[in-house]
Amino acid sequence: MTGSTPAPFTADDYRARMDRAARAAADAGLAGLLVAPGPDLVWLTGYAPPAATERLTLLVLAPGRAPVLVVPTLEAPDAAKAAGASALSLRDWTDGKDPYAATAALLDVDGRFGISDNAWAMHLLGLQRALPGTTYASLTDALPMLRAVKDEAELKLMAAAGAAADATFEEIRKVPFAGRRESEVGADLADLLRRFGHSQVDFTIVASGPNGANPHHEVGDRVIEHGDMVVLDFGGLKDGYGSDTSRTVHVGEPTEEERRVHDLVREAQEAGFRAVRPGVACQEVDRAARAVIEDAGYGEYFIHRTGHGIGVTTHEPPYMIEGELQPLVPGMCFSVEPGVYLPDRFGVRIEDIVTVTEHGGRRLNDTDREMVIVD
Repeated sequence: MTGSTPAPFTADDYRARMDRAARAAADAGLAGLLVAPGPDLVWLTGYAPPAATERLTLLVLAPGRAPVLVVPTLEAPDAAKAAGASALSLRDWTDGKDPYAATAALLDVDGRFGISDNAWAMHLLGLQRALPGTTYASLTDALPMLRAVKDEAELKLMAAAGAAADATFEEIRKVPFAGRRESEVGADLADLLRRFGHSQVDFTIVASGPNGANPHHEVGDRVIEHGDMVVLDFGGLKDGYGSDTSRTVHVGEPTEEERRVHDLVREAQEAGFRAVRPGVACQEVDRAARAVIEDAGYGEYFIHRTGHGIGVTTHEPPYMIEGELQPLVPGMCFSVEPGVYLPDRFGVRIEDIVTVTEHGGRRLNDTDREMVIVD
């Protein structure tokens, strides 16, 4: 992503997010947050530097203080145009000057700060040299739920991204599969996502036959054959918010076993969805889906978590996995995607993005979950 986010948020929206983040930092015992270029910076300010750069750009948020964006002088004009720029102050620095000294003046010398996971090591080390009394914690570890609960405007964007992914599936099921390489079908998926409004395609998994037993196979040169089960998993960003859906199709009529395994995964996906309601621990979604597969004797072939959060990135907290006690809250969005992977034979995965409502869950994907036959 470059420049300002296209999402329809105002300076007041960004101000509220920065205030919320500063309060969350205080509640977590942090002196503040240091936010480097990446998804968190876009979500908080609407600004992304025009390109990856070794020059320090850092949003400084601290309880009781106005937010400040430390930015190279040559990029200050772009930063000033960001949607959230009026909600913060710019502190620019010129080449040849020490950006860490400029940042140090904004921090408590002995404070503990949360810092973006994607901050460059050279910048973290520079801050430590300038302020040897400071300590740092990963922002994901310190505030894992910072972006997890979406507001009404964000939920509309998530729903639109999900609808675009659904439209992509409805079109891809019409194209020829047999006799074409996985990479060709993957290119079709990417083209369709863009046609339906995605500005960024993050992945197009097309895993046919035995390749379907590898959950992250993506695409290869294998020629899809009649009789193959094919796992399709695709998504990206539309208007700054993510889509991610999986359906498993079959080229021609499936065997009885293939249909049985597909039905099993569909039942597990439904069980995971039905477990979604406010106050339930994330791990209960995983347990509900996993129990269906284990009870059928396929537990050893379900080899990943049941889901992951999604928002301005396609993978983010919370995670639907054993041991995650974070309670579900209305506005959270995450995948429910159980699968069964039989080595050297085939795989099946069915995935929807789900949002938590006051009364349960709501799917943001609504294409057919039954076995789809393709040519």
